[in-house]
Parts: sequence; structure tokens; C-alpha cells
Amino acid sequence: MLGQAIGGVLASAVGVALSPVPIIAVILVLGTPKARSNGPAFALGWVSGLVVVSVVVLLLASGASNPSSGSSTAVNAIKLALGAVFLFMAAAQWQKRPKEGEQATLPKWMQTLDAFTPAKSVGLGALLSAANPKNLALTIAAAGSIAQVGLDAGQSAVAVAVFVVLGSLTVAGPVVFYMLASKAAEGPLSEISRFMADHNAVIMGVVLLVLGAKLVGDGIAGLST
Repeated sequence: MLGQAIGGVLASAVGVALSPVPIIAVILVLGTPKARSNGPAFALGWVSGLVVVSVVVLLLASGASNPSSGSSTAVNAIKLALGAVFLFMAAAQWQKRPKEGEQATLPKWMQTLDAFTPAKSVGLGALLSAANPKNLALTIAAAGSIAQVGLDAGQSAVAVAVFVVLGSLTVAGPVVFYMLASKAAEGPLSEISRFMADHNAVIMGVVLLVLGAKLVGDGIAGLST
């Protein structure tokens, strides 16, 4: 049962982890004078956002383990709808990819990270994990999958923890790397940030296509049982 729940959240966790904007944001935060305070704060906000959304969805989807229940039907319908939205977003992202020779543009708010306080960094991390439409949708889908398995509270907590840890590897990972070896981390993190910025649209398009197809498949399968 627990293994089934963990297997059900893996794709969503990878999708959350492969979010270029949060990865770029945390690396930029680690390049500011307040990196040692703002970096961990950003990671804390990110993790907290994923945990809060997961717990709320689990509570709302209680009873979804019964395939004939309204909660289970709602979860499957939401998966189907989110999958369809992801497929549409994948096509839009592909169209937005920079043409050959064009420079990828980053959000203007990233230019203000030097002035951030730890409190603002916590808020930004939480915003990018819990309020970002793609990550919010993936977290809802993951928590809904856990709810459908019918685990007890302890096992549900483990499944959520696995989802959060995997979904946070690319955000909390750079922070841990920087805190342990700031000098050694500068080069690799800079290269990762540059790659993510240059290929943001393509990465997002591929991730959304794969996840959209999975969610549509899961939704159809669940509604047909």
C-alpha cells in the first residue's frame, strides 16, 4: 500500500523538481550577499508550501480510497482536467521557446533578489511551490493519489515526505551544497542557472507533456473503474 502511494507520486515529484524558475531563483539568491540567511529561508518556504498544500488536499480528499465514493470520482476528474491543462500548457511553452539567436528573458523580480530579507525569501519560496500553477497542480495530484490508496496517518505522512523530499532536491540541494562548500558551488550552480534560463521553455514543455499524458491516463483509468 505504501509502495503504491510512493509510486503514484514519483512523476509529480519529478515534475515539481524540474521547475526552472525556482531553480534559477534559489541559485540567484545564493549569489547575493545574504546567501547564508536567505538561501535556507527560501528552501524552508519552498518545503513548507509543498507540505501545507499536500496536507490540506489529503484532508479534503479523505474517503477517496473507496473507488465508488464522490471523493475518488472528484480526484480522478481533477487529474483528468489537470492533465488536459498541462497538455495545453506544453504546446504553449513549446511555442514560447526562444528562436535561434534569441536571448531568453527572466522575470524582472529576479533582479530585486539582492534586497530580499530572510522573511521575503521564505515567502518567495512558499509562493513558488504552493502558488505556482504547475507545482500547485502537481502537488494536488500527488496528494490526491495518496488519498486514494487509503493509508493510515503515519503512512500518509511518509508518502508526503517522499514527495516533498524528491520535489525539493533541486531547490534545497543547491542550498545544502552552497552551505557546505560555497566556493566549490559557485561554478556548477552558475552553469545550471544559465542552462535552465536558456532552455526554460523547452524543459517546461517536455515536462508538461509527459505529466499531462500521465494525468489524463490516470484520470480516465480511475473514472472508468
